[in-house]
Amino acid sequence: MEIFTSLKPWTIVQMCVAALCIYLYIMLITRVAGKRTFAKMTSFDFAVTIAMGSILADAVNKPVSNLMPAFISLAVLAFLQVLFAKILSSSDSVEKMMTNTPILLMKDGKIFEENLKKALVSRADLMGKLREANVLQLSEVKAVIFETTGDISVLHTTEDISIDAVILEDVGE
Repeated sequence: MEIFTSLKPWTIVQMCVAALCIYLYIMLITRVAGKRTFAKMTSFDFAVTIAMGSILADAVNKPVSNLMPAFISLAVLAFLQVLFAKILSSSDSVEKMMTNTPILLMKDGKIFEENLKKALVSRADLMGKLREANVLQLSEVKAVIFETTGDISVLHTTEDISIDAVILEDVGE
């Protein structure tokens, strides 16, 4: 089978050099652009991280004589990521327009079936997340939020305390 053909030694050297260069470049980009470059704060952040990963994989796995296309692509994506983050952090109205809103799936032990449908989360997925969070009774659940990243946050306690309003401020009901 051709898929198991061994690589020529020079190709392996090129891949190793490309990997080293890309690794150092990622360190530089992250240092210059900040930690948000590879964060997963919004669905946009996640998409950019995936795109960067694809560029990096191509640069390492298909070494060419010139890594500049990968370097330029990564720099442009990092710049756009920083620009987008600055715009979002400077205006609440722009943030609401450009990003998804977290969705409340449960509150005070009550499941919001309509919100499950909106978020395309099955009841079985919700129960799985509750089990992961070590919830033993639905009455322990103060809130379950479907975050903008697609993650599900479970806030629970056995104590009789309420959630500070600011924590649920941007969550849609």
